[in-house]
Amino acid sequence: MKILATGAAGVVGGYLPAEVVKTDIDTLDVRERAQVSSALQEHKPDLVIHLAAATDVDQCELDSDHAYRTNALGTRNVALACAERGITLVYVSTAGVFFGDKADPYHEFDVARPANVYGHSKLAGERYVERFAPKSFVARAGWMIGGGPGREQKFISKMLDRAERTGEISAVADKWGSPTYARHLVRGLLRLAETGAYGTYHFVNRGNCTRYDVAVAVTRRLGVSYRVTPVSSAHFPLPAPRARSEALDTMLLRLNGWDWMPPWEEALEEYLSDEWGDWKPGTRKLVPATR
Repeated sequence: MKILATGAAGVVGGYLPAEVVKTDIDTLDVRERAQVSSALQEHKPDLVIHLAAATDVDQCELDSDHAYRTNALGTRNVALACAERGITLVYVSTAGVFFGDKADPYHEFDVARPANVYGHSKLAGERYVERFAPKSFVARAGWMIGGGPGREQKFISKMLDRAERTGEISAVADKWGSPTYARHLVRGLLRLAETGAYGTYHFVNRGNCTRYDVAVAVTRRLGVSYRVTPVSSAHFPLPAPRARSEALDTMLLRLNGWDWMPPWEEALEEYLSDEWGDWKPGTRKLVPATR
């Protein structure tokens, strides 16, 4: 199977097999329909993994045109191009399509209702995929982990980078989610693409937690003595509203007998062991420079 990936310069793209044709905005801007068509015509993939997205939730809230042009119209362009050529499409979406007021984790049959512009734009992308690309999968991911020091741009590196400067960690304890280890996501997507069982799936490591839970687990595993303090989300005022819960249930994987995503505690342990094993306190530049 020949595979092309959009937006492959990010953390998830780093786990794709070497033989995958990896593109990013410098080589394929999905917002330009002609570029998408040209890329698929040139490489003739059997499968497209669509990762390209505007993922800065606050930037999306402040610039909705940017959010919808990238996450909705860009995804429409990819869906149409795949449909025209009979190419299978995997679109990586987000737990952010849910409002967050459900007590239990959201499953695939719950009605999506986003809490912010980012979630709305990603949901619009889902609808374009469902409408235009019959051979398609929508894979909703959770709180992404992966990349290791100097590459990851998510919670763990930012948390430790701040702790290196202040000696302590303040982590939100009143909002819930489900982590997704990017290595497990890629492995699962490649297996899913072979099934032909098209539809929407939740790809998170099983269980749910708060950022505080993750911070405690990380500091214990790395053996660092930073003080970890639970705080409310009001401690970090941000432009975009956040859902109280982004916890997902992998119901469809479970019902199909596909036990591909281990619990989040195991995934975090594997990630820290594999990619943070050589890290020691005092190491700066954990977070890569903004492009």
